[in-house]
Amino acid sequence: MVLYTTPFPNSCLSALHCVSWALIFPCYWLVDRLAASFIPTTYEKRQRADDPCCLQLLCTALFTPIYLALLVASLPFAFLGFLFWSPLQSARRPYIYSRLEDKGLASGAALLSEWKGTGPGKSFCFATANVCLLPDSLARVNNLFNTQARAKEIGQRIRNGAARPQIKIYIDSPTNTSISAASFSSLVSPQGGDGVARAVPGSIKRTASVEYKDDGGRHPSDEAANGPASGDPADGSSPEDACIVRISGEEGGRPPEAEDPAPGGQARNGAGGGPRDQTPNHNQRDGDSGSLGSPSASRESLVKGRAGPDTGAGGEPGANSKLLYKASMVKKAAARRRRHPDEAFDHEVSAFFPANLDFLCLQEVFDKRAATKLKDQLHGYFEYILYDVGVYGCQGCCSFKCLNSGLLFASRYPIMDVAYHCYPNRCNDDALASKGALFLKVQVGSTPQDQRIVGYIACTHLHAPQEDSAIRCGQLDLLQDWLADFRKSTSSSSAANPEELVAFDVVCGDFNFDNCSSDDKLEQQHSLFTHYRDPCRLGPGEEKPWAIGTLLDTNGLYDEDVCTPDNLQKVLESEEGRREYLAFPTSKSSGQKGRKELLKGNGRRIDYMLHAEEGLCPDWKAEVEEFSFITQLSGLTDHLPVAMRLMVSSGEEEA
Repeated sequence: MVLYTTPFPNSCLSALHCVSWALIFPCYWLVDRLAASFIPTTYEKRQRADDPCCLQLLCTALFTPIYLALLVASLPFAFLGFLFWSPLQSARRPYIYSRLEDKGLASGAALLSEWKGTGPGKSFCFATANVCLLPDSLARVNNLFNTQARAKEIGQRIRNGAARPQIKIYIDSPTNTSISAASFSSLVSPQGGDGVARAVPGSIKRTASVEYKDDGGRHPSDEAANGPASGDPADGSSPEDACIVRISGEEGGRPPEAEDPAPGGQARNGAGGGPRDQTPNHNQRDGDSGSLGSPSASRESLVKGRAGPDTGAGGEPGANSKLLYKASMVKKAAARRRRHPDEAFDHEVSAFFPANLDFLCLQEVFDKRAATKLKDQLHGYFEYILYDVGVYGCQGCCSFKCLNSGLLFASRYPIMDVAYHCYPNRCNDDALASKGALFLKVQVGSTPQDQRIVGYIACTHLHAPQEDSAIRCGQLDLLQDWLADFRKSTSSSSAANPEELVAFDVVCGDFNFDNCSSDDKLEQQHSLFTHYRDPCRLGPGEEKPWAIGTLLDTNGLYDEDVCTPDNLQKVLESEEGRREYLAFPTSKSSGQKGRKELLKGNGRRIDYMLHAEEGLCPDWKAEVEEFSFITQLSGLTDHLPVAMRLMVSSGEEEA
């Protein structure tokens, strides 16, 4: 299949579209700024309360007449541009495909190794998030602002979190020796060449001394630890070869004191240089681990450590050196990653996106300029990106659409086939956006017999108004039909001569209904959940005890208790914190909106990650290895991202 790298089939139409949009944009921007000036966020209200001179109100009063005059002047040009823009949408393609030609600039590309379908199996990591990148005036309805700066910061945080190296934890104790899988939590890695400790993922079950080294006995490089956060291109090494942390249990759970380091060898928690170009509410504070380059490391998700480096000539670490770390806070960090007695996988609330993230599905990337900024940041890790997905005008549906679907997909693996469908059954404000479903087929490897190993991913965003259950159920019906049609149309295999082996089939996105509201019973019982498994769900209307809501209470987005990833992580680990800062379902019949103290459960989980257990290669099975709720985008969106790691293995390997 040919993937579209431009929105129009020829340069003439593209040029005409650019001219028409240039005529429309001044009017669009002025309307957005005017509306935004009258919809303050809670952060801006607090600033105004601290402003005795009312300077912000004076600026609004001064610039409003100017904006109005410019708006009136721009209307004729906008009308002329619209006359050209609207008919052009019938020739517009439903997405733009972007591939980073220089793989050295995408740190995620260096992590990949060709999977042959043999060996101990292969894990694939998926994440989904609603990032609310609407035009600024519309984003303010959800108490968010500065869409362009948020887009850049969101991309940086996702990239930095995913680029962390993955490690394995070996636990030595008199009673138990086990290996912990790659964790979403974090430790402090050995020092890089600049003498600064680096944050890397890890999970430890008891307080212990930690011996850190990689598979080759060398220290991980600064580039491998920081990924694109340092701005340096990947050097072609393979950080996916997991580093090893060896933990020796001590009696009483107390770690031994580390030996005094050599002079000048003191390690620091975190690296200097916070992210630039941030809006005021995105400033890194003490304990903020949202960006790995924050001035101070997390108080609990990062392990305090000291190290005495064995340096050779030129200050480079020695090949056989070992670093001992004092892990006085490991027990608290390990408590974040739990396994329920009846669960076969780990789950946690994490302050970071998972390391070695393979696939990313985003919703509500509506603003085109913000989408470009986000795409540029994500290309620092993902090689393949689809953005500006959807249709405009009257194309595809009878209603006029001002916004695209808001879907964005990023992948470390090559994309083979793409399909997009717009939901025809929409009403109210949702009818102005071309909400739909994006279907993708990716190649994740090949067998020694030259059979392609592929996976299927679907990303969607359903109808928003909570009272329209019938519309959402109709969209779920369409989603199931489109899933089957896409599998059938893109499959080149037959039962007698299979050319492809399917490793996974995943559906994710913002479904706009939860599994605990009495008003969402219709969607909870939909047949989609019989074909795809929800790791957080026991059955219709019944959640697993560890599952939490993904929709935040917008009134508290800028509270000090939740304004950083670490703070939000700690708040969500307590029932009291969840009731304070998560959105809870309200019944139409009760008439008690906002009475959170009367509600049970852990909030509205409307962002889903589902996977199929059938329809895969007959000799393989995909099982959930880890599931996490992520707080790294605190202050940047009103949703919690969710992530899932699938382990694909064959029955023969397990036997």
